[in-house]
Amino acid sequence: MNLLKQPVINLNGIGAQTANRLGKLGLRTVQDLLFHLPHRYEDRTRVSPIGMLTAGMTALVCGQVDFIDVLPRGRKSLVCKISDGTGAVMLRFFHFTANQHTIFKPGTWVCVFAETRLGMAGLEMVHPDYTVISGPDAAVTDARLTPVYPLTEGLSQNVIRKAIKQALQVCGQHPQLLADCLPASMLQDFGYPSLAEAIQTLHAPDETVTVEALQDGSVPALKRLAFEELLAHHLRLSSLKRQASVWQAPIFQEDAPTATHFLRSLPFALTGAQQRVIAEIVADCKQNKPMMRLVQGDVGSGKTIVAAYTALLAMTAGYQVALMAPTELLAEQHLRNFSVWFAGFDVQVSFLSGQSKGRIRQAVLQGLADGTVNLVIGTHALFQEAVQFHNLGLVIIDEQHRFGVHQRLALREKNQQAGMRPHQLVMTATPIPRTLAMLQYADLDVSVIDELPPGRQPIVTRVIPSERRAEVVARINEWVGKRRQAYWVCTLIEESETLQCQAAEQTAEVLAQALPGVRVGLVHGRMKSSEKDAVMQAFKQHQLDLLVATTVIEVGVDVPNAGLMIIENPERLGLSQLHQLRGRVGRGKDDSYCLLMYQSPLSETARQRLGILRDSNDGFVIAEKDLQLRGPGEVMGTRQTGAMQFKVADLRRDADLIAAIANVSEQLFTETPDAVPRLCDRWLGTETLYAEV
Repeated sequence: MNLLKQPVINLNGIGAQTANRLGKLGLRTVQDLLFHLPHRYEDRTRVSPIGMLTAGMTALVCGQVDFIDVLPRGRKSLVCKISDGTGAVMLRFFHFTANQHTIFKPGTWVCVFAETRLGMAGLEMVHPDYTVISGPDAAVTDARLTPVYPLTEGLSQNVIRKAIKQALQVCGQHPQLLADCLPASMLQDFGYPSLAEAIQTLHAPDETVTVEALQDGSVPALKRLAFEELLAHHLRLSSLKRQASVWQAPIFQEDAPTATHFLRSLPFALTGAQQRVIAEIVADCKQNKPMMRLVQGDVGSGKTIVAAYTALLAMTAGYQVALMAPTELLAEQHLRNFSVWFAGFDVQVSFLSGQSKGRIRQAVLQGLADGTVNLVIGTHALFQEAVQFHNLGLVIIDEQHRFGVHQRLALREKNQQAGMRPHQLVMTATPIPRTLAMLQYADLDVSVIDELPPGRQPIVTRVIPSERRAEVVARINEWVGKRRQAYWVCTLIEESETLQCQAAEQTAEVLAQALPGVRVGLVHGRMKSSEKDAVMQAFKQHQLDLLVATTVIEVGVDVPNAGLMIIENPERLGLSQLHQLRGRVGRGKDDSYCLLMYQSPLSETARQRLGILRDSNDGFVIAEKDLQLRGPGEVMGTRQTGAMQFKVADLRRDADLIAAIANVSEQLFTETPDAVPRLCDRWLGTETLYAEV
C-alpha cells in the first residue's frame, strides 16, 4: 500500500473521533496532512522587550509579576501586570482558575506570548500562552517559527501539529513518496526547490525564513507550491477539453438569406463587438466538435441578441435549442424578447419552469419529445428527468455562475446519444478578470463583447453619507413626479445592530409614510417566487413607482423607465456586485443615476472601493480592482458548487505566476503526460470535475 494514501487513523494518537474531525477538514490520508499548510506563523524564536510592544503586535515577552487582582466590574476578569525594566504590560484572563492566582504571585517570572491590544489601562494581552521561568535569562524560545493551521471544532493545534509531524517523518524515511511531477530542468529555470523540500520548509521553516517573507509569498517553497496548485487546476480543465474533443456535435451551416432577414428585422444594428463574437460562434458551430464558448459582456452590452442569433443557426439546421436562466423572471424576459425577434420565422418557442403545471407543462414536454418545439426557454426545470428532447443541438446558459455544476451537466447530457453532444454557449454579465479567466475557464473559448450599443447613457454615480437621507427621499418625490421610477436597495432583510443596516421591510414602511403619493413595492429573497415575480411585473408595468429590494434584483428585469437607484450600505458589497446592481438602471435613453449611501465613518479600503465605482462604468476595470482588493473567492462567488478553492495559492499575491501556466501545461502534456493525472490527484483528489460543463 502507498504509505501516503494510508488513512490518518493509522498514525499514533489518532483515534476514531479525531480521525472524524480531521475528515471534516478533508484530511483523510497522510498525503492530505502534508498538503494542509499553515495559514499563518507565530514567531516565538526571540524575546521582545516589553517597551517595544505596540497595539496589534504579536510577540513573546518575559517579565516579572508586579501585582495581581480580580476585577469584578463588567465581565469578571483576572489581571496581572508584568514588567521587564523596559516597560510593563497587563495580562487579562476572562476564564481563570484559583490555581492561576497562585501561579501569578508577585515576584514570579513568566514568559508570555499573545497579540497586544489597547486596553482600559494601556497595553494588554488577553489569554496569552504562558510559562513560569526561573528568571530573565531562562526564557523559553523555539528554534523555528510555529505553524498555525486551519482547524475545525474539537480539534486543537497540538493534535494537528503532532499528526503532521508524523506525516513528515513518513516522508523523511521514504523520500521517493513525494516524487516531483515537474521536470528538474523546469524547477531549475524557475528557481524552485524540490517538492519534499518545499513541504518541509512550509511546515517547519528554518531560522533563515521570516514571517514577513511567508506573508508576502516571496519564499521559493511557497511560490513553488502555489505554482503547482494553479497548474493542477489548469491541467484538470485542459484534460477535460482534450477529452471533449472525442465527442461529435451537429454541424450548423449558416443560412445567409435567413440570417440577413433576421438582422434586418431587428429594431437596432449590431455593434462591431457583437458581430465579431457572432463570427467566432459561427466558426465553432461549423465544426463537428462541441462548441464550449463563454461570452462575457458587461451589463447591457447585448449578449442576448448574440444568443438569439446562435439559436437561429441551430434551428435553421433542424436542431432544438434550450436556454436556461437562473430565475423565472429572467427566463420570462428572454421569452418575450425571443418571441418578438422570431415572430416572422417558422419556429415554435415554448416556456418551462417549476410553475408550469398540468396541460401546459404536458404540451411543452410533448413538443420537446416529438420535435415540434424548436426553442425552449426556462429555469432549472429544463434538466428534470421528465424533459426529453427530440434532437437537442444547442444549450445556452445565461448568468452561468448562478448554476451549480451538476445542473448544467444534466442539461448537456440530454442529447448525449451515440457519441453526440450539443454545442454549448455560456453567458455572463459578471466580468471575470483575465487572471481568473485563464484558470477558471481553461476548458472554454472566451469571447468578450467590449462595446456598448450606441445611445446608452453612462450612469452618473454619486457617493453620499447616510446623514443626507432626507435629501435623497425628497429627490425620489421629484423623480416620481416626472413619471420616472426608482429602486431602493437594502443589503439586509433583518435588523442587525452591529452592521447598522436598515431592514428592507422597515425601509419600505418608512418610505411609504414619507412619500404618501408614491406607490412603493417590496421584494426580497425570502418571498415566494410567485410573490416576487408579481411585484417585479407590477414594477415593470409602472403600477409601482419605487421598488424597495434586497440584492435579489442583481440579475433582473429590464425596466427602461427606472433611472434612479439608491444603494444603502454599499460598503458591505463587492464591487462586481454593486456594478451588477447599478446595471438595472441606465437601460433607457434618458439620464440615469446611482446614489451610494454609506454609513460614516468609512474605512480607507471602503472609500477606495466606492471611489472606483464612482469613477468607472467599465465592468472589466472594476472586476480587476475587486480582485486586487478582495480576492478571487468574492469576485467569482466561490460559495457556488464546484468553484475553485485554493489551499496554497492566493490569486492576489500569485497573479504573476499565472502567465507561465499555460505553456508549462502544454509542455507536460507533450513531454511527460503520465505526470498530469498524478499532479491533479495530488492537489485536487477525485473532486467533482467542475469544468465538465
